[in-house]
Amino acid sequence: MPTWSSTLDQAGITQSLLRSDYTEQRRLVARFARAEYVAVRLLLPASLVPDVIAATAFMHHTDNLIDQGPLAERLASLVDWDQQVRATLDTGSADEPVLRALVHAVGRHPRLRGCAEDFLAGAPAEVRWEGFETEDDFQHYVDTYSHPAFMVIACLIGPSSEQDAYTSGCRVFIEASQRLDFLEDLAEDLRVGRLGIPRTALAERGLSRAELEQEPATDRVRELVQHQVALVRPRFAASRRLVELVEPHNRPFIRALVSLQELRLRKVERAGPALLRKPPSTPVAGALRLLAREYRSARIMK
Repeated sequence: MPTWSSTLDQAGITQSLLRSDYTEQRRLVARFARAEYVAVRLLLPASLVPDVIAATAFMHHTDNLIDQGPLAERLASLVDWDQQVRATLDTGSADEPVLRALVHAVGRHPRLRGCAEDFLAGAPAEVRWEGFETEDDFQHYVDTYSHPAFMVIACLIGPSSEQDAYTSGCRVFIEASQRLDFLEDLAEDLRVGRLGIPRTALAERGLSRAELEQEPATDRVRELVQHQVALVRPRFAASRRLVELVEPHNRPFIRALVSLQELRLRKVERAGPALLRKPPSTPVAGALRLLAREYRSARIMK
């Protein structure tokens, strides 16, 4: 793996302020998404790495603005941020490092602009959600927010052709990932009055949100988790089709991305009713083995 300085060189990022901006985003992403950061550094071409990190940092910054506080304040923060981002994209000028890195990445990858704007347009759905009545409501959330958010990064890795197939494949992947996130976050979400599993899925198993907060009979919760896992697993399997749609040098990363989610899924399935108390531990050993295997594959392809 090249040093960070060499990575910036290979990406053609030579201006001192920009190198500093990208380096700041690298530190941020390495702190909040360590496994994903390592996968990006190890498995993607060095010329692409800074822009993927800049896009990830932009999403994280946006999420931080809308994640805490009263609803009205979060919506107002989102409106201000949306206007600031769009002005930056229009003028190409920004005061914040996260936006300077983003606008530079957009200059290198024009599709990123539309994806960033779609992400911001869907962000009110993330601010307002507290739960879902039906499966259709969950799917609407994925279409409105989760999928556009994922495409901010995925558009940088995707193919130059077969865009429709790639975008559809990304939709399959992110639906599974979002459902998995909600399972992992079950205990934390319940503590703050949210729930990512549709109410109808609970009702089919004789459960309610209020009962989950009281940790009901484990058999019904285990059945609920198994049902959600059964929805996720085939979608991750189907997501492996993405590997053949991207350029060969990006395939190790896509394989690792899907495989890392499958490791998480196995942890969630084993946790079962314990998800009501805390999220499962991160599968560190399995992730390291997986990344090492794909790193060897990536080096062979170079």
